Amino acid sequence: MQQHDVVVVGAGLAGQRAALAAVEAGRDVAIVTKLHPLRSHSGAAQGGINAAVGAEDSVDTHIYDTVKGSDYLGDQDAIEFFCREAGPTVVEMEHFGTIFSRGPDGSLARRPFGGAGFPRTIYAADRTGLALLQALWERLGTERFTLYDEWDLIDLVVRDGRVQGLVALDRKGGEFQEIAAKAIVLATGPAGRIYGRTTNAHSCTGDGVAAAYSAGGYLKDMEFVQFHPTALLETSILITEGARGEGGYLKNASGDRFMSQYAPHVLELASRDVVSRAIVTEVLEGRGFTGPYGGYVHLELMHLGKEKVESRLQEICDFCRNFAGIDPVTEPIPVYPAQHYMMGGVGTDIHGATNVPGLFAAGECACVSIHGANRLGGNSLLETLVFGKEAGVAAAAFAASAAKPALHESDLEPAVAPLRGWMARGEGEDPSTLRTEMQRIMERYVGVYRNEGDLLEGLKQLRAVRERFDRVRVVDQSKVFNMNLIDAIETGHMLDLAEVIIVGAYARTESRGAHSRTDYPKRDDAKWMKHTLAKRGPEGPQLSYAAVGFTRWEPKERVY
Repeated sequence: MQQHDVVVVGAGLAGQRAALAAVEAGRDVAIVTKLHPLRSHSGAAQGGINAAVGAEDSVDTHIYDTVKGSDYLGDQDAIEFFCREAGPTVVEMEHFGTIFSRGPDGSLARRPFGGAGFPRTIYAADRTGLALLQALWERLGTERFTLYDEWDLIDLVVRDGRVQGLVALDRKGGEFQEIAAKAIVLATGPAGRIYGRTTNAHSCTGDGVAAAYSAGGYLKDMEFVQFHPTALLETSILITEGARGEGGYLKNASGDRFMSQYAPHVLELASRDVVSRAIVTEVLEGRGFTGPYGGYVHLELMHLGKEKVESRLQEICDFCRNFAGIDPVTEPIPVYPAQHYMMGGVGTDIHGATNVPGLFAAGECACVSIHGANRLGGNSLLETLVFGKEAGVAAAAFAASAAKPALHESDLEPAVAPLRGWMARGEGEDPSTLRTEMQRIMERYVGVYRNEGDLLEGLKQLRAVRERFDRVRVVDQSKVFNMNLIDAIETGHMLDLAEVIIVGAYARTESRGAHSRTDYPKRDDAKWMKHTLAKRGPEGPQLSYAAVGFTRWEPKERVY
């Protein structure tokens, strides 16, 4: 059995930044990750990272934009801390070796992003996440920590009122393993594969969020699911908000630049929830294009010119040409919203601490909450770095005074016995079939627009799928890279989280940010200015609520 002071689960930007902070604090650190760190989903982030730098912008404006973007559900103390750390964080990453794009005078280039009152999104062409990830990986250095590469999180072990360690599956060796830890940082990223149409990678299955839920952790605001307005129609590949930040237009089948009807002041640069609803409305009301993959609208970049499109949106050009047979320099891009980000996650404080002592979380798997009901583009990369560092510092401090973890060999069997049962079953349900059915349910009933009837029907159908999962069967009996087993593990995680999303969405009888109820179209501050907390119970999610943190900004109507 291996033992470390701090174990970080996940190796994207949040995980690496947490590990670096814990290493620099003098702790023995390990990273457990199901794919190589440089293949982490952080590398898919395209558009940029927000920071108020330069005399023209201000931290207060960044704070206000984030509060407003959250539809006033973000905790303002956390948002203020977050935005004040933005400038130093970007400077630090530049010193670590991140090669950002530059303006003509040599200063950091900035582009406009939706919901922002000033162009403050700093970028590296349209590969910002990858540039940050490579620089941070080089800074971290593989000799400073232990890497458990291609290991899948199975369970967290909690005993005597604190975390004691974890159980994981070594994909390469095919063995279940225990790792004892004084502190654990979850940084496992998103759970977008709960939906069929998503910009998320196939690895984004909510493993850390589900493990925290099973271990008694509170999940916070899970009903708030962000849909990115512009995903490539057939494949759902992300077309960065930077495309609109550079001046791209959205047009319907009549050639109208329809955002003038929904956000007359900022048009395509409204917040993501506003633009997503606008696109869906255009299609539902018959003003979209139609095709074999459903309705859609056009994103036009042609008027920007070849040099600008190919220099600032290099990856978008590659995606369109290679995956859609379209040249965005001369042709419009067919787009439609796809699931993109989870505002909710494991509930934490500013320092990443959860309600389970010794368990911390950061990045998209966590909910601080800074995004509230809707995240602004450019704030997610910043979140990984600011709160990854905070969680790493806090976990290292906890580990410095914690007793030796009491993880026993007998902790392994309860965690893996159900999985062995799946492999021993002679007949049963195929996990990939159940996953596809879950995705269909979430697409149909828990999308951009929601209502009571759809949510109840979706919950009914999802729980039927969860009952079928009790009979899941793993046909593949091999030990090495048993992807059939991994598929079953991940599907179980996502089914748990999908139920939490629907239950929270049904309970919240208002429209706020990305949660849009057609039967409750107005925001209800008197009743719903509060966070949803979900804890696992014997009959499903048990909901409670917590107050939103206010400092300076009073709620008002959110218009763009």
